[in-house]
Amino acid sequence: MSNETLKPVIGFTTGDLNGIGIELLIKTLSDSRLLDFCTPLIFGNSKALNFYRKGLPEHTLNYTQLKDLSRPFPKQVNLFNCWEEEVEIQPGELNEAGGKYALLSLQTATQALRDKQIQILVTAPIHKKNIYSEQFPFTGHTPYFKTIFQVSDVLMMMVSDNMRIGVLSEHIPLQDAAKAVTKEALRSKLSILNQSLQKDFGISKPRIAVLGLNPHAGDQGLIGKEEESIVSPALKEARQQMMVFGPYAADGFFARGHYERFDGILAMYHDQGLIPFKSLSIGEGVNYTAGLPVIRTSPDHGTAFDIAGKGKADPSSMMAAIFEGIEIFRQRMGYAEMHSNPLKKISARMIANSVDERFEENER
Repeated sequence: MSNETLKPVIGFTTGDLNGIGIELLIKTLSDSRLLDFCTPLIFGNSKALNFYRKGLPEHTLNYTQLKDLSRPFPKQVNLFNCWEEEVEIQPGELNEAGGKYALLSLQTATQALRDKQIQILVTAPIHKKNIYSEQFPFTGHTPYFKTIFQVSDVLMMMVSDNMRIGVLSEHIPLQDAAKAVTKEALRSKLSILNQSLQKDFGISKPRIAVLGLNPHAGDQGLIGKEEESIVSPALKEARQQMMVFGPYAADGFFARGHYERFDGILAMYHDQGLIPFKSLSIGEGVNYTAGLPVIRTSPDHGTAFDIAGKGKADPSSMMAAIFEGIEIFRQRMGYAEMHSNPLKKISARMIANSVDERFEENER
């Protein structure tokens, strides 16, 4: 594969206009070295971009406005205007405009992803309350992409250099988290995690750890029955297809560094996985939606209204999301090539050899 083949077009959404999303894009894409690895394409608005650019004079972001999504300019940052009207930007404010235009950016970028006009989508943070509507009846990006791409299930994965952790349930109330722990859900999430570790991260035989739902992983039924009645039987079944271990008591698992022994971890609910992840990933974590036919990554943080417009946002996680997306893109290309039908290649070679032999006979 050539360098150009390995250089994807990456789409970027703006996220909430009043959050730190656009600031992160300016800081990250101002580094021209990125253009050696990808062609960036921002789905937003030039006026919104310039609003935040004025407050970041030390960051020089040059971009080209794009009219045709099928022909982005290489070696340049591209911008596609998703709207033309004037929008009042109020950094740090939770308002209707922030959600409205975040959704417009997301919808336009998602369509480009579906149409294969971009190979990777990096989403800036949205605020779940002000984007929620009839047009977006979801609790976040993950269920949105599951619906748009019509897959039976997806897995919200948090990825860093030292950990990959998925969550069985995402943004649901804690009182519903225990109800979400079923054998069917465990089978589905473990299958997605195992396949993603192989296809997206290049691990041929991944080792997967599963955390228990209850304190001390139930203490043999003393502090909850889910481990004995649901989790352990599901893991026993899963071991026929993959290397899966557990259930482990979550506190000791992270406190003793056991997470370093595994290629992937499945937590039972959102905070059980994300609290240790964000504590241990040191600001360079990435949110990745596994189980999709496309690649979508995101920084591991929210809109950060408290520092929006103040030039304080740290772009480390956004940069990590870009390079994680590129790495997954390359891994998928390599995986597809390695697992393509060998019979076709053999047949093609046989036909070519046969033609050569006949040609030589005729020449003689």
